[in-house]
Amino acid sequence: MAYLIITYDIGEERVNKVRKILKKYFMWVQNSVFEGDITDGRLQKCRLELSKAIKNEDDSIYFYSLENRLNYRKTVMGVEKELTGNIL
Repeated sequence: MAYLIITYDIGEERVNKVRKILKKYFMWVQNSVFEGDITDGRLQKCRLELSKAIKNEDDSIYFYSLENRLNYRKTVMGVEKELTGNIL
C-alpha cells in the first residue's frame, strides 16, 4: 500500500476522461490533483487505463509516492514539462 499524490497536465479534449479514471482510484482534491492510498495492483490497473487515455507526446501525469513525510519518489508518465526541485 502506498500513498500517492497525482497531478496532471492533459489536453482539454482528454482531461475529462483522465479525471474520470483517477476518480475511480483516488480522492479529487484540486483541479488537477488527486491523492490517496492505493495497492500496487490497483495502481498498475490505473496506470494502464491512463496510458490508453493520454497522448505521451503532449500530456503529463506526475505520480508522487510518499513513503513518509521526509522521503518521496516522483515518476512521470508522458512528457516532463519542467524540472523542479523538492517542493514538499
